[in-house]
Amino acid sequence: MEEVDHLADERSKAQFDVEAMKIVWAGSQQQLDVSERIARLVASDPAFRKDNRTTLSRKDLFKNTLRKAAHAWKRIIELRLSEQEASMLRFYVDEPAFTDLHWCPYSIVSVNCCNGMPVPPEGMPCPMPGDTVDMAAARRPVPCTAVGMPWLVPMWWPGGLGKASTHGVVYARLLVDGKDHGVNGFIVQLRSLDDHSPLPGITVADIGMKFGNGAYNTMDNGVLRFDHVRIPRDQMLMRVSQVTREGKYVQSDVPRQLLYGTMVYVRQTIVADASCALSRAVCIATRYSAVRRQFGSQDGGPETQVIDYKTQQNRLFPLVASAYAYRFVGEWLKWLYTDVTQRLQANDFSTLPEAHACTAGLKSLTTSTTADAIEECRKLCGGHGYLCSSGLPELFAVYVPACTYEGDNVVLLLQVARFLMKTVSQLGSGKQPVGTTAYMGRVEHLLQSCSDVQQAEDWLKPTAILEAFEARAARMSVACARNISKMPSQEEGFAELSSDLVETAVAHCQLIVVHREIETGHTRKGSERTATILCNIYALFLLHKHQGEFLATGAITPKQASLASDQLRVLYAQARPNAIALVDAFNYTDHYLGSVLGRYDGNVYPNLYAKAWEDPLNDTVVPDGYREYIRPMLKQQLRTARL
Repeated sequence: MEEVDHLADERSKAQFDVEAMKIVWAGSQQQLDVSERIARLVASDPAFRKDNRTTLSRKDLFKNTLRKAAHAWKRIIELRLSEQEASMLRFYVDEPAFTDLHWCPYSIVSVNCCNGMPVPPEGMPCPMPGDTVDMAAARRPVPCTAVGMPWLVPMWWPGGLGKASTHGVVYARLLVDGKDHGVNGFIVQLRSLDDHSPLPGITVADIGMKFGNGAYNTMDNGVLRFDHVRIPRDQMLMRVSQVTREGKYVQSDVPRQLLYGTMVYVRQTIVADASCALSRAVCIATRYSAVRRQFGSQDGGPETQVIDYKTQQNRLFPLVASAYAYRFVGEWLKWLYTDVTQRLQANDFSTLPEAHACTAGLKSLTTSTTADAIEECRKLCGGHGYLCSSGLPELFAVYVPACTYEGDNVVLLLQVARFLMKTVSQLGSGKQPVGTTAYMGRVEHLLQSCSDVQQAEDWLKPTAILEAFEARAARMSVACARNISKMPSQEEGFAELSSDLVETAVAHCQLIVVHREIETGHTRKGSERTATILCNIYALFLLHKHQGEFLATGAITPKQASLASDQLRVLYAQARPNAIALVDAFNYTDHYLGSVLGRYDGNVYPNLYAKAWEDPLNDTVVPDGYREYIRPMLKQQLRTARL
């Protein structure tokens, strides 16, 4: 098949340095170089083929994942890959696997909570595949030398547990001499290292098929039950607290707040993952929108590119802008995690509440909007978006669990709201809000002032955008606090006003993203103007989408809302020539995208046709079952017709 770049004309329209934007997206030239090298390595290795995933049975799918994980580890050792390179390789292999939780929560828990890293069994090249299991919710105390648990619900879902993990980090209540010492962590061996069978007293299994073809069904999410399982004392995670050989419970000088480090770390990685999933979806939708033509033909000429319809731009371009926005706020969260970890180790807990609120809120915001955006991208691709070969159905099925794992998104927003209500309650005490709530220190000004936007172009001023978002968030927070104060008790107020509190938390989190985008815009060398256009699209689209809140709080006037919509249309027109270049800057290989619609060369339709013939249903011209079912029906109809 002739290789033709059907998107070459689109690429020639770019008004910014695409190579410079690739560096911005990657984070640095070094990270871009590593990313490109590892992406090519994975794409060129037949062992990492993934285009048949959606047609495999569950057993074949899981065995295929085991093979890929083993091959990935083999390549990491053979090539002596660094930690950064190995992480990138796992990213580009692009398959949820039993090793995922081992490389994130399990390892971080081990580092944060052990006196030293657990020693791997002899002969194993790395720490044993591990998992984190939370049993604390069952409220059943366990002896300090045993784990016994008749309940199933708290031990349902951990990835890698069902069939693969040999060990787990188990959180359970610790009881010593009848005294309850609360939740503590233990490293528990689950399976024999000789034949992989569950150890005595342990019942463990896969929980069954999940949503979607392929998708998260490569992962063996598990159910676990303990029945009087005894473990050695030294399998307790003893950095924060320990049980001595004499059976005495002792707390160390290490602050328990260090345990929050794992949660903050995992949630900041989820925000980074959101930008990856969203950028992948918008790359597919943008490229296909430029390839697809429909209606608008004049005198037999070519039909209009779908991407030129304003309705398509209004749905697509804010998603492109969101992908970049989430990328940049994810980078900031990495800095925040490093900062709060260093402070915790120095017994400085002052920034912990804010770090928790930031990571919880941004995890909720980015995962919810990304899940919705992937589905929107599928719709933007028309009927072809529904095909597994588009890459979008499987991407959606893989991604949507993020809305509930590591904290349900609504519950997380309520935690953010509590942080905001506490901040408001302290405003009169002289304690000055800092960090992401610093704007609350100007609450009197924000409650009284109104945006000074007079014409559409005024909405391009960063100060105008920030003031509107700050006023909306501050006024919603103060209104909630006042309404809670009118309730018989604070808890009754939180319960009654929970919906308002969730909306307030979302407003605060959207402000954080907008603020970070504006503040770091000048660092995007070679692409400042384009980055500014994206930032303004993101902010003004949110303002348009939530204009009810902006108007109800008095943060802006109806006229200013109208001007924002006018400016948004201008921004879409400015973004249009750069659309393909903007998604090219993600630098994704066709192998990683896994989409016929999102091919770099835009040669969609011949490949779409060829892909259809790979389906197992097309292995035979006459389908299985024809003689048993179709032919008798046809014969019956023919006999009836003759009568």
